Amino acid sequence: MTEPAISNDSRAASGEPRDNRLSLGTGAARNLATTTKTPPQMQAITSRHLLRMLPWVEAVGGAYRVNRRLTYQIADGRVTFVSTGAQVRVIAAELCELPALRGYGDADVLAHLSDLFVQREYEAGQVIVEAGTPVDEVFLLAHGKVDKLGQGAYGSQTLLGVLADGDYFGEQALVGADTRWDHTVKAVTACTTLVLARDAYERLVARTESLRSYLQRFQDHPDRPQNAYGEAEIALASGHAGEPALPGTFVDYEQAPREYELSVAQTILRVHSRVADLYNEPMNQTEQQLRLTIEALRERQEDELVNNREFGLLHNADLTQRIHTRSGPPTPDDLDDLLATVWKNPTVMFAHPKAIAAFARQCNSQGIYPQSVEVNGQKAPAWRGVPMLPCNKIPVSGGGLSSIMVMRLGEKEQGVVGLRRTGLVDEYEPGLSVRFMGIDDKAIISYLVTAYYSAAVLVPDALGILESVEVM
Repeated sequence: MTEPAISNDSRAASGEPRDNRLSLGTGAARNLATTTKTPPQMQAITSRHLLRMLPWVEAVGGAYRVNRRLTYQIADGRVTFVSTGAQVRVIAAELCELPALRGYGDADVLAHLSDLFVQREYEAGQVIVEAGTPVDEVFLLAHGKVDKLGQGAYGSQTLLGVLADGDYFGEQALVGADTRWDHTVKAVTACTTLVLARDAYERLVARTESLRSYLQRFQDHPDRPQNAYGEAEIALASGHAGEPALPGTFVDYEQAPREYELSVAQTILRVHSRVADLYNEPMNQTEQQLRLTIEALRERQEDELVNNREFGLLHNADLTQRIHTRSGPPTPDDLDDLLATVWKNPTVMFAHPKAIAAFARQCNSQGIYPQSVEVNGQKAPAWRGVPMLPCNKIPVSGGGLSSIMVMRLGEKEQGVVGLRRTGLVDEYEPGLSVRFMGIDDKAIISYLVTAYYSAAVLVPDALGILESVEVM
């Protein structure tokens, strides 16, 4: 009997030479097989630890008002500058950040005062002011970093603090006090400063009646009764004997408390009805489209909670709660200083993964091995028992600088809270709704996906930030 011929096409389809093929080839068999598939993957999905850790509070009516005690003290601000080439000038209105000039409103006088500042450059390692010399100049630090060095209790030199862009020192010269520097100021990096000589300032005061009278009132009533946090003092008596007259008091409140309005992130998801009808096996196309859209929306939500200029945590930390690294990379000493800003029950730290790696390198170089703690069922690095969680939404600048945040969480703890509104129409997840918008004349189904959110810092010392962290 003659063997049936096998065409070249059949041999090609089987993927095997004719002489070796004794059964159906895999290439042809695959046409009848069901392929095992994964759900669509998305590289942009992160762990989103910030969203997981924040305690969420209901913001009924779309707003959340933070009532605080009346605070007299305005947090020490930072001065802002403008530059033209290598020339730097201070913005005149920013001089009101100096304690003696807070509230002074004569724009012409402030403009004249800003012209009296002289630009001065310092090299790294150069001493700017020496301890024991008279305080006869005001320094505005336009760029760079300086150390405040003092004498410790046992005669050794100690680091009192670090100042950087926008900070100032020597402001005592504005109130006419004959004082001397009790510490040395030394440049850590190359620095650009604007310096106001006391003599030039006093000549301006002598010929400006409004400024002279304002400074006189400041010297006569420098402080209203307040506690260490600037809040209006509550008069109390303790440790007394007999029947002395007890002080009367009351607790005053801020008359214009801050209100946080819920922000919104929205998008319209479109799915063709033909796709939804014919290609829903083995996975629901609409469901997968919606899942990935919600993942992207949640990623944007976390980014806004970190970086939004209105309510983002990086922009809402009090200026007194912002500190700088001592040398550049984040060291154990720097993290100790950071935890000291939120010393009342710190809950968690957040840092860019590169910042965590930079901290690990510093620990390795010093032979220190931080312990780990369990967070949401996973091991996380920690310092002093406070977990340090990765958050890639914290930016890293082109120069390799980033920030590390530490916070106390919870409304009961007067900490940081997340804000949302649940019970929405067509709610899909807490604070997120998916509304059917109809089918248009092109047979495209539309869904409105919406998330409402914000964040609030209940008291200033609930959030601290370590700035200018070198991660490279």
